[in-house]
Amino acid sequence: MLQSFMDIFMSLGSSVFIPIIIIILGLILRMKPGKAIISGLTIGIGFIGLSMVTGLMTDALGPAIELMVEKYGLSLSIMDLGSGTAGPVSFSTAMGVIVIPIAFAINILLVYLRMTKTFNVDVWNLWQPALIGIMVWGITGDFLIGVLSIIPSFLIELILADLATPFMAKFYGFPGMTCTHIMANCGLVLAVPLNWLFDKIPGFNKIDVNPEKIQEKFGVVGDPIIIGFVIGVIIGALAGYTVPKMLTLGVQMAAVLKIMPKMVALFMEGLTPIADATKEFTGKYLGGREVNIGMDAALVVGNSSVMSTSLLMIPITLLIGVILPGNKVLPFGDLPTIVFALALMVAGFRGNVFRSVIGCSIYTVFMLYGATYLAPALTTAYGLAGYELGSGLISYVSAGLWPNVLVVGITSILSVPGLLILTVVALVVLFYINRKSVKE
Repeated sequence: MLQSFMDIFMSLGSSVFIPIIIIILGLILRMKPGKAIISGLTIGIGFIGLSMVTGLMTDALGPAIELMVEKYGLSLSIMDLGSGTAGPVSFSTAMGVIVIPIAFAINILLVYLRMTKTFNVDVWNLWQPALIGIMVWGITGDFLIGVLSIIPSFLIELILADLATPFMAKFYGFPGMTCTHIMANCGLVLAVPLNWLFDKIPGFNKIDVNPEKIQEKFGVVGDPIIIGFVIGVIIGALAGYTVPKMLTLGVQMAAVLKIMPKMVALFMEGLTPIADATKEFTGKYLGGREVNIGMDAALVVGNSSVMSTSLLMIPITLLIGVILPGNKVLPFGDLPTIVFALALMVAGFRGNVFRSVIGCSIYTVFMLYGATYLAPALTTAYGLAGYELGSGLISYVSAGLWPNVLVVGITSILSVPGLLILTVVALVVLFYINRKSVKE
């Protein structure tokens, strides 16, 4: 019965069930019904608009990527299915049903104890802790151990969301909100120390390339439309397109960079009243606890530096995948949407595209090794969800996120004691980064 309800609920898609959650949250926060409904529907419209733009990007880049693979004779043994398949896989199992009440209960308790400032409403992206649970279930053969692994996975999500909050406010301009998308947040752990290191390198620390400064210095050449057009033409040339097709791809990428920020603005329009109501509610009923609304990385992918970096990383990721010793994953399915895996990294580099490309290239190396390591567990997870995959292994570039490798790796070595240790460590880290709130 519960599984049937969840199947129906998740089949609605994020453009419907996230607005439903926002409307319910608004009513709980004592917003007027009409205002709560308008906020929820506005966010739903933002999702639809964003899906249209990312669909354009995926449809345009997919054939170009496929031609690049064929043109240069690229061949590796593990197929990249793309992260877009992982959400449906996760929610098509009992693990996907269980993750929602577990995450909600943990989140409410930790907000009350002032051990996190994040309140996650991004139910869809709970597929990531759920997928870890399915992989653990697959490698151990024990469903309950898989369920247990969800707990440290979600705690890591909260840690990353709390750490991402200042970047969301200062760089992206979303005060009172954060990102609870594990895929987007993981790179911050590498970007921040790398940016500190780059600041210490003479000469290197003087290079600052971002669309705003390019436009300021070179005028129209730095406009996001021109940047998108040029990058699209370059990708088309690498794919061996004819001149008309190269130009078409250029215009399509220009459209993506121009339209994406307008779609993201709808999220801000819908979320601002919710954020304001949250502050008022927590001040009145939760002793003034600071609470940030946790949302999807869709909020930030429209940034021009993020999009420019992500488009440049498509051919770079393909090249790294081919030349990287020990890697067995051929980057393919994940490339058109790799923007979601790199979004917060760009904030860590303060929008500097030059630093972002270098940092994201280093990060890609780790992701590819992680994706190769997790391929057997991921293939088993897809099998448990009833997906027919043939005899080969599958993975995708962003499957190699360090939380995935950490939880699955510790479980494979230490089993339940390892998960308990990881859970305790995650709680200590949450307490440490939120200690000022605890002292108040």
